[in-house]
Amino acid sequence: MKKINLTNKIITGLKIRTKNSDEMNPDVAKIGVLWQSFFLDIVPTLKETNVPMYGVYTNYESDAMGKFDVLVGVENLPISDELSSVTLKEGKYLCFESKGEMPQAVIGTWGEIWNYFSDENCKEKRAYGTDFELYLSQSEAEIYIGVE
Repeated sequence: MKKINLTNKIITGLKIRTKNSDEMNPDVAKIGVLWQSFFLDIVPTLKETNVPMYGVYTNYESDAMGKFDVLVGVENLPISDELSSVTLKEGKYLCFESKGEMPQAVIGTWGEIWNYFSDENCKEKRAYGTDFELYLSQSEAEIYIGVE
């Protein structure tokens, strides 16, 4: 894990609203379906191949238990009626590396992140503003968590 300061960046793609308890139930989980739609409907239209893809978490209702928006997208994608945009907010982030078979590696890293922030000795506090996953390859991602 490393601490990073980021500048604003706009990501455009497909968006849903969900909550973690729903994502634990395969009957109502939406994030996997969102990624499938992105790969089927958006990726074939991209002019460049091998562009970094983002999973962006925003508009938190409260904390990890409340509802939030998820946008799956890329930079520099023209906006259309079916697409939304979100700004990765400027500020301080903790970056957690995730390597291995996807999506299991990212799911495991999220477990580590929740454990990190729930530790009573944790010196950082989540901002619950903007968090995101940056997919660098088919087996490598970085998860950025906004902190105060």
